[in-house]
Amino acid sequence: MRSGRSASGGPLRRTGRSVGRVVRIPVTATARGIRKATHAHGAGESGLAKLIELHAVNSAGDMLVTIALASTVFFSVPTDQARGRVALYLAVTMAPFTLLAPVIGPLLDRVPHGRRAAMASAMLTRVVLALTMSGAVATGGLELYPAALGVLVASKAYGVVRSAVVPRLLPPRISLVKANSRVTLGGLLATGLAAPLGGALHQLGPPYPLYGASLVFAFGTYLSLSLPHTVDSDKGETRARLTSAEHRPRGKRIRKPGLRNVGPSVLHALQANAALRMLSGFLTFFLAFLLRVHPLDGLSPALSLGLAAVAAGAGNALGTAIGALLRSRGPEKTIALVLTTTLGTTIATAVFYGWFFVVVVAAVAGISQALGKQSLDSLIQRDVPEEVRTSAFARSETALQMAWVVGGGIGILLPLNGVLGMSVAAAFLALGVTTAVRGLLAAARRGSPHPRVA
Repeated sequence: MRSGRSASGGPLRRTGRSVGRVVRIPVTATARGIRKATHAHGAGESGLAKLIELHAVNSAGDMLVTIALASTVFFSVPTDQARGRVALYLAVTMAPFTLLAPVIGPLLDRVPHGRRAAMASAMLTRVVLALTMSGAVATGGLELYPAALGVLVASKAYGVVRSAVVPRLLPPRISLVKANSRVTLGGLLATGLAAPLGGALHQLGPPYPLYGASLVFAFGTYLSLSLPHTVDSDKGETRARLTSAEHRPRGKRIRKPGLRNVGPSVLHALQANAALRMLSGFLTFFLAFLLRVHPLDGLSPALSLGLAAVAAGAGNALGTAIGALLRSRGPEKTIALVLTTTLGTTIATAVFYGWFFVVVVAAVAGISQALGKQSLDSLIQRDVPEEVRTSAFARSETALQMAWVVGGGIGILLPLNGVLGMSVAAAFLALGVTTAVRGLLAAARRGSPHPRVA
């Protein structure tokens, strides 16, 4: 009997092991490939690889929350009611964040030793709030909105802290622009993987994407605390200031630390990026409603929105890749070029409005936002001394988050007319061109002044 069992069970066991290997090999090979890419050029030793993984987890969790909210406040109700719900969502979530955002940067300046704890707190907060939202997401009750406010603020706070953390984990062989490109690409890949997963979970029921998000954010809490201790070090750091007390003119007060104190190149680059970030927020909300009511030619509303979203995501990924290839060459000219190109594309979309130009403007917006942000990072690395660089990153990211809020607000308030919407977008981009491009080109001709910083 023993030999019979062995003879009958052996081949089955061997077959089971063979099938297991066939299934396991692609997964493990993919995991090893991703790990090799994230740990290359010293990123594993410096801790940058862990930050890339953390940002991927953060992006995946945010996508799951977005899918859950979109199904509740957008797709599941008639258009007019959906617009009212999203307007309420903006009022309850965006407005308070606009008031809180100016506090985040200065607060992080005062508590540099708590960066890991701040990122872990942002993750853990979203674990609790995602579970809270899961009970209200099916009904769309008003209790959903305070929880959504907390998720949004925690997400934006994480983004600000992450921008301040990257310079602390920079390997010697990787530039800041390249490091930020790796972090951004990690987030984009995770978002692309999380989107179909969120759709599948939603088929099980409206709360299930939020259950998945809570698990993802719980893992993010662990990853935040596992970052290297150098993240919490403030050795050699201070807050951004252009002149010191011993060098200031007599009788003049020192201005409080702020983004105006880091030099003209960084200031104009921030103005240009604010215009591009406004466009991103505007297109997110304006196209979401416009394409639902007036879908692209021959396509359903869902496919129209999907096409615009894919174009924007692909553009962002392409812009990130182009930025890595440019290696920080001529950042002022790059920002001036992408802002001017985006303005021209938006004007063309307003004049020749149609499905082709909607896709093009979404893609160009994605490319421009990625290239503009990387060029801004390059200028901060070049022109802002190391001891105040972390502060400058945190404050600039806070300002850009606020610009996205303003753009989103404009997008939700406008009538659903494509020509009108693109004309308004062109108007605030033109304001960005007027305030920033001339100063950027002049700064490029002068070269880097490397201002003194106290």
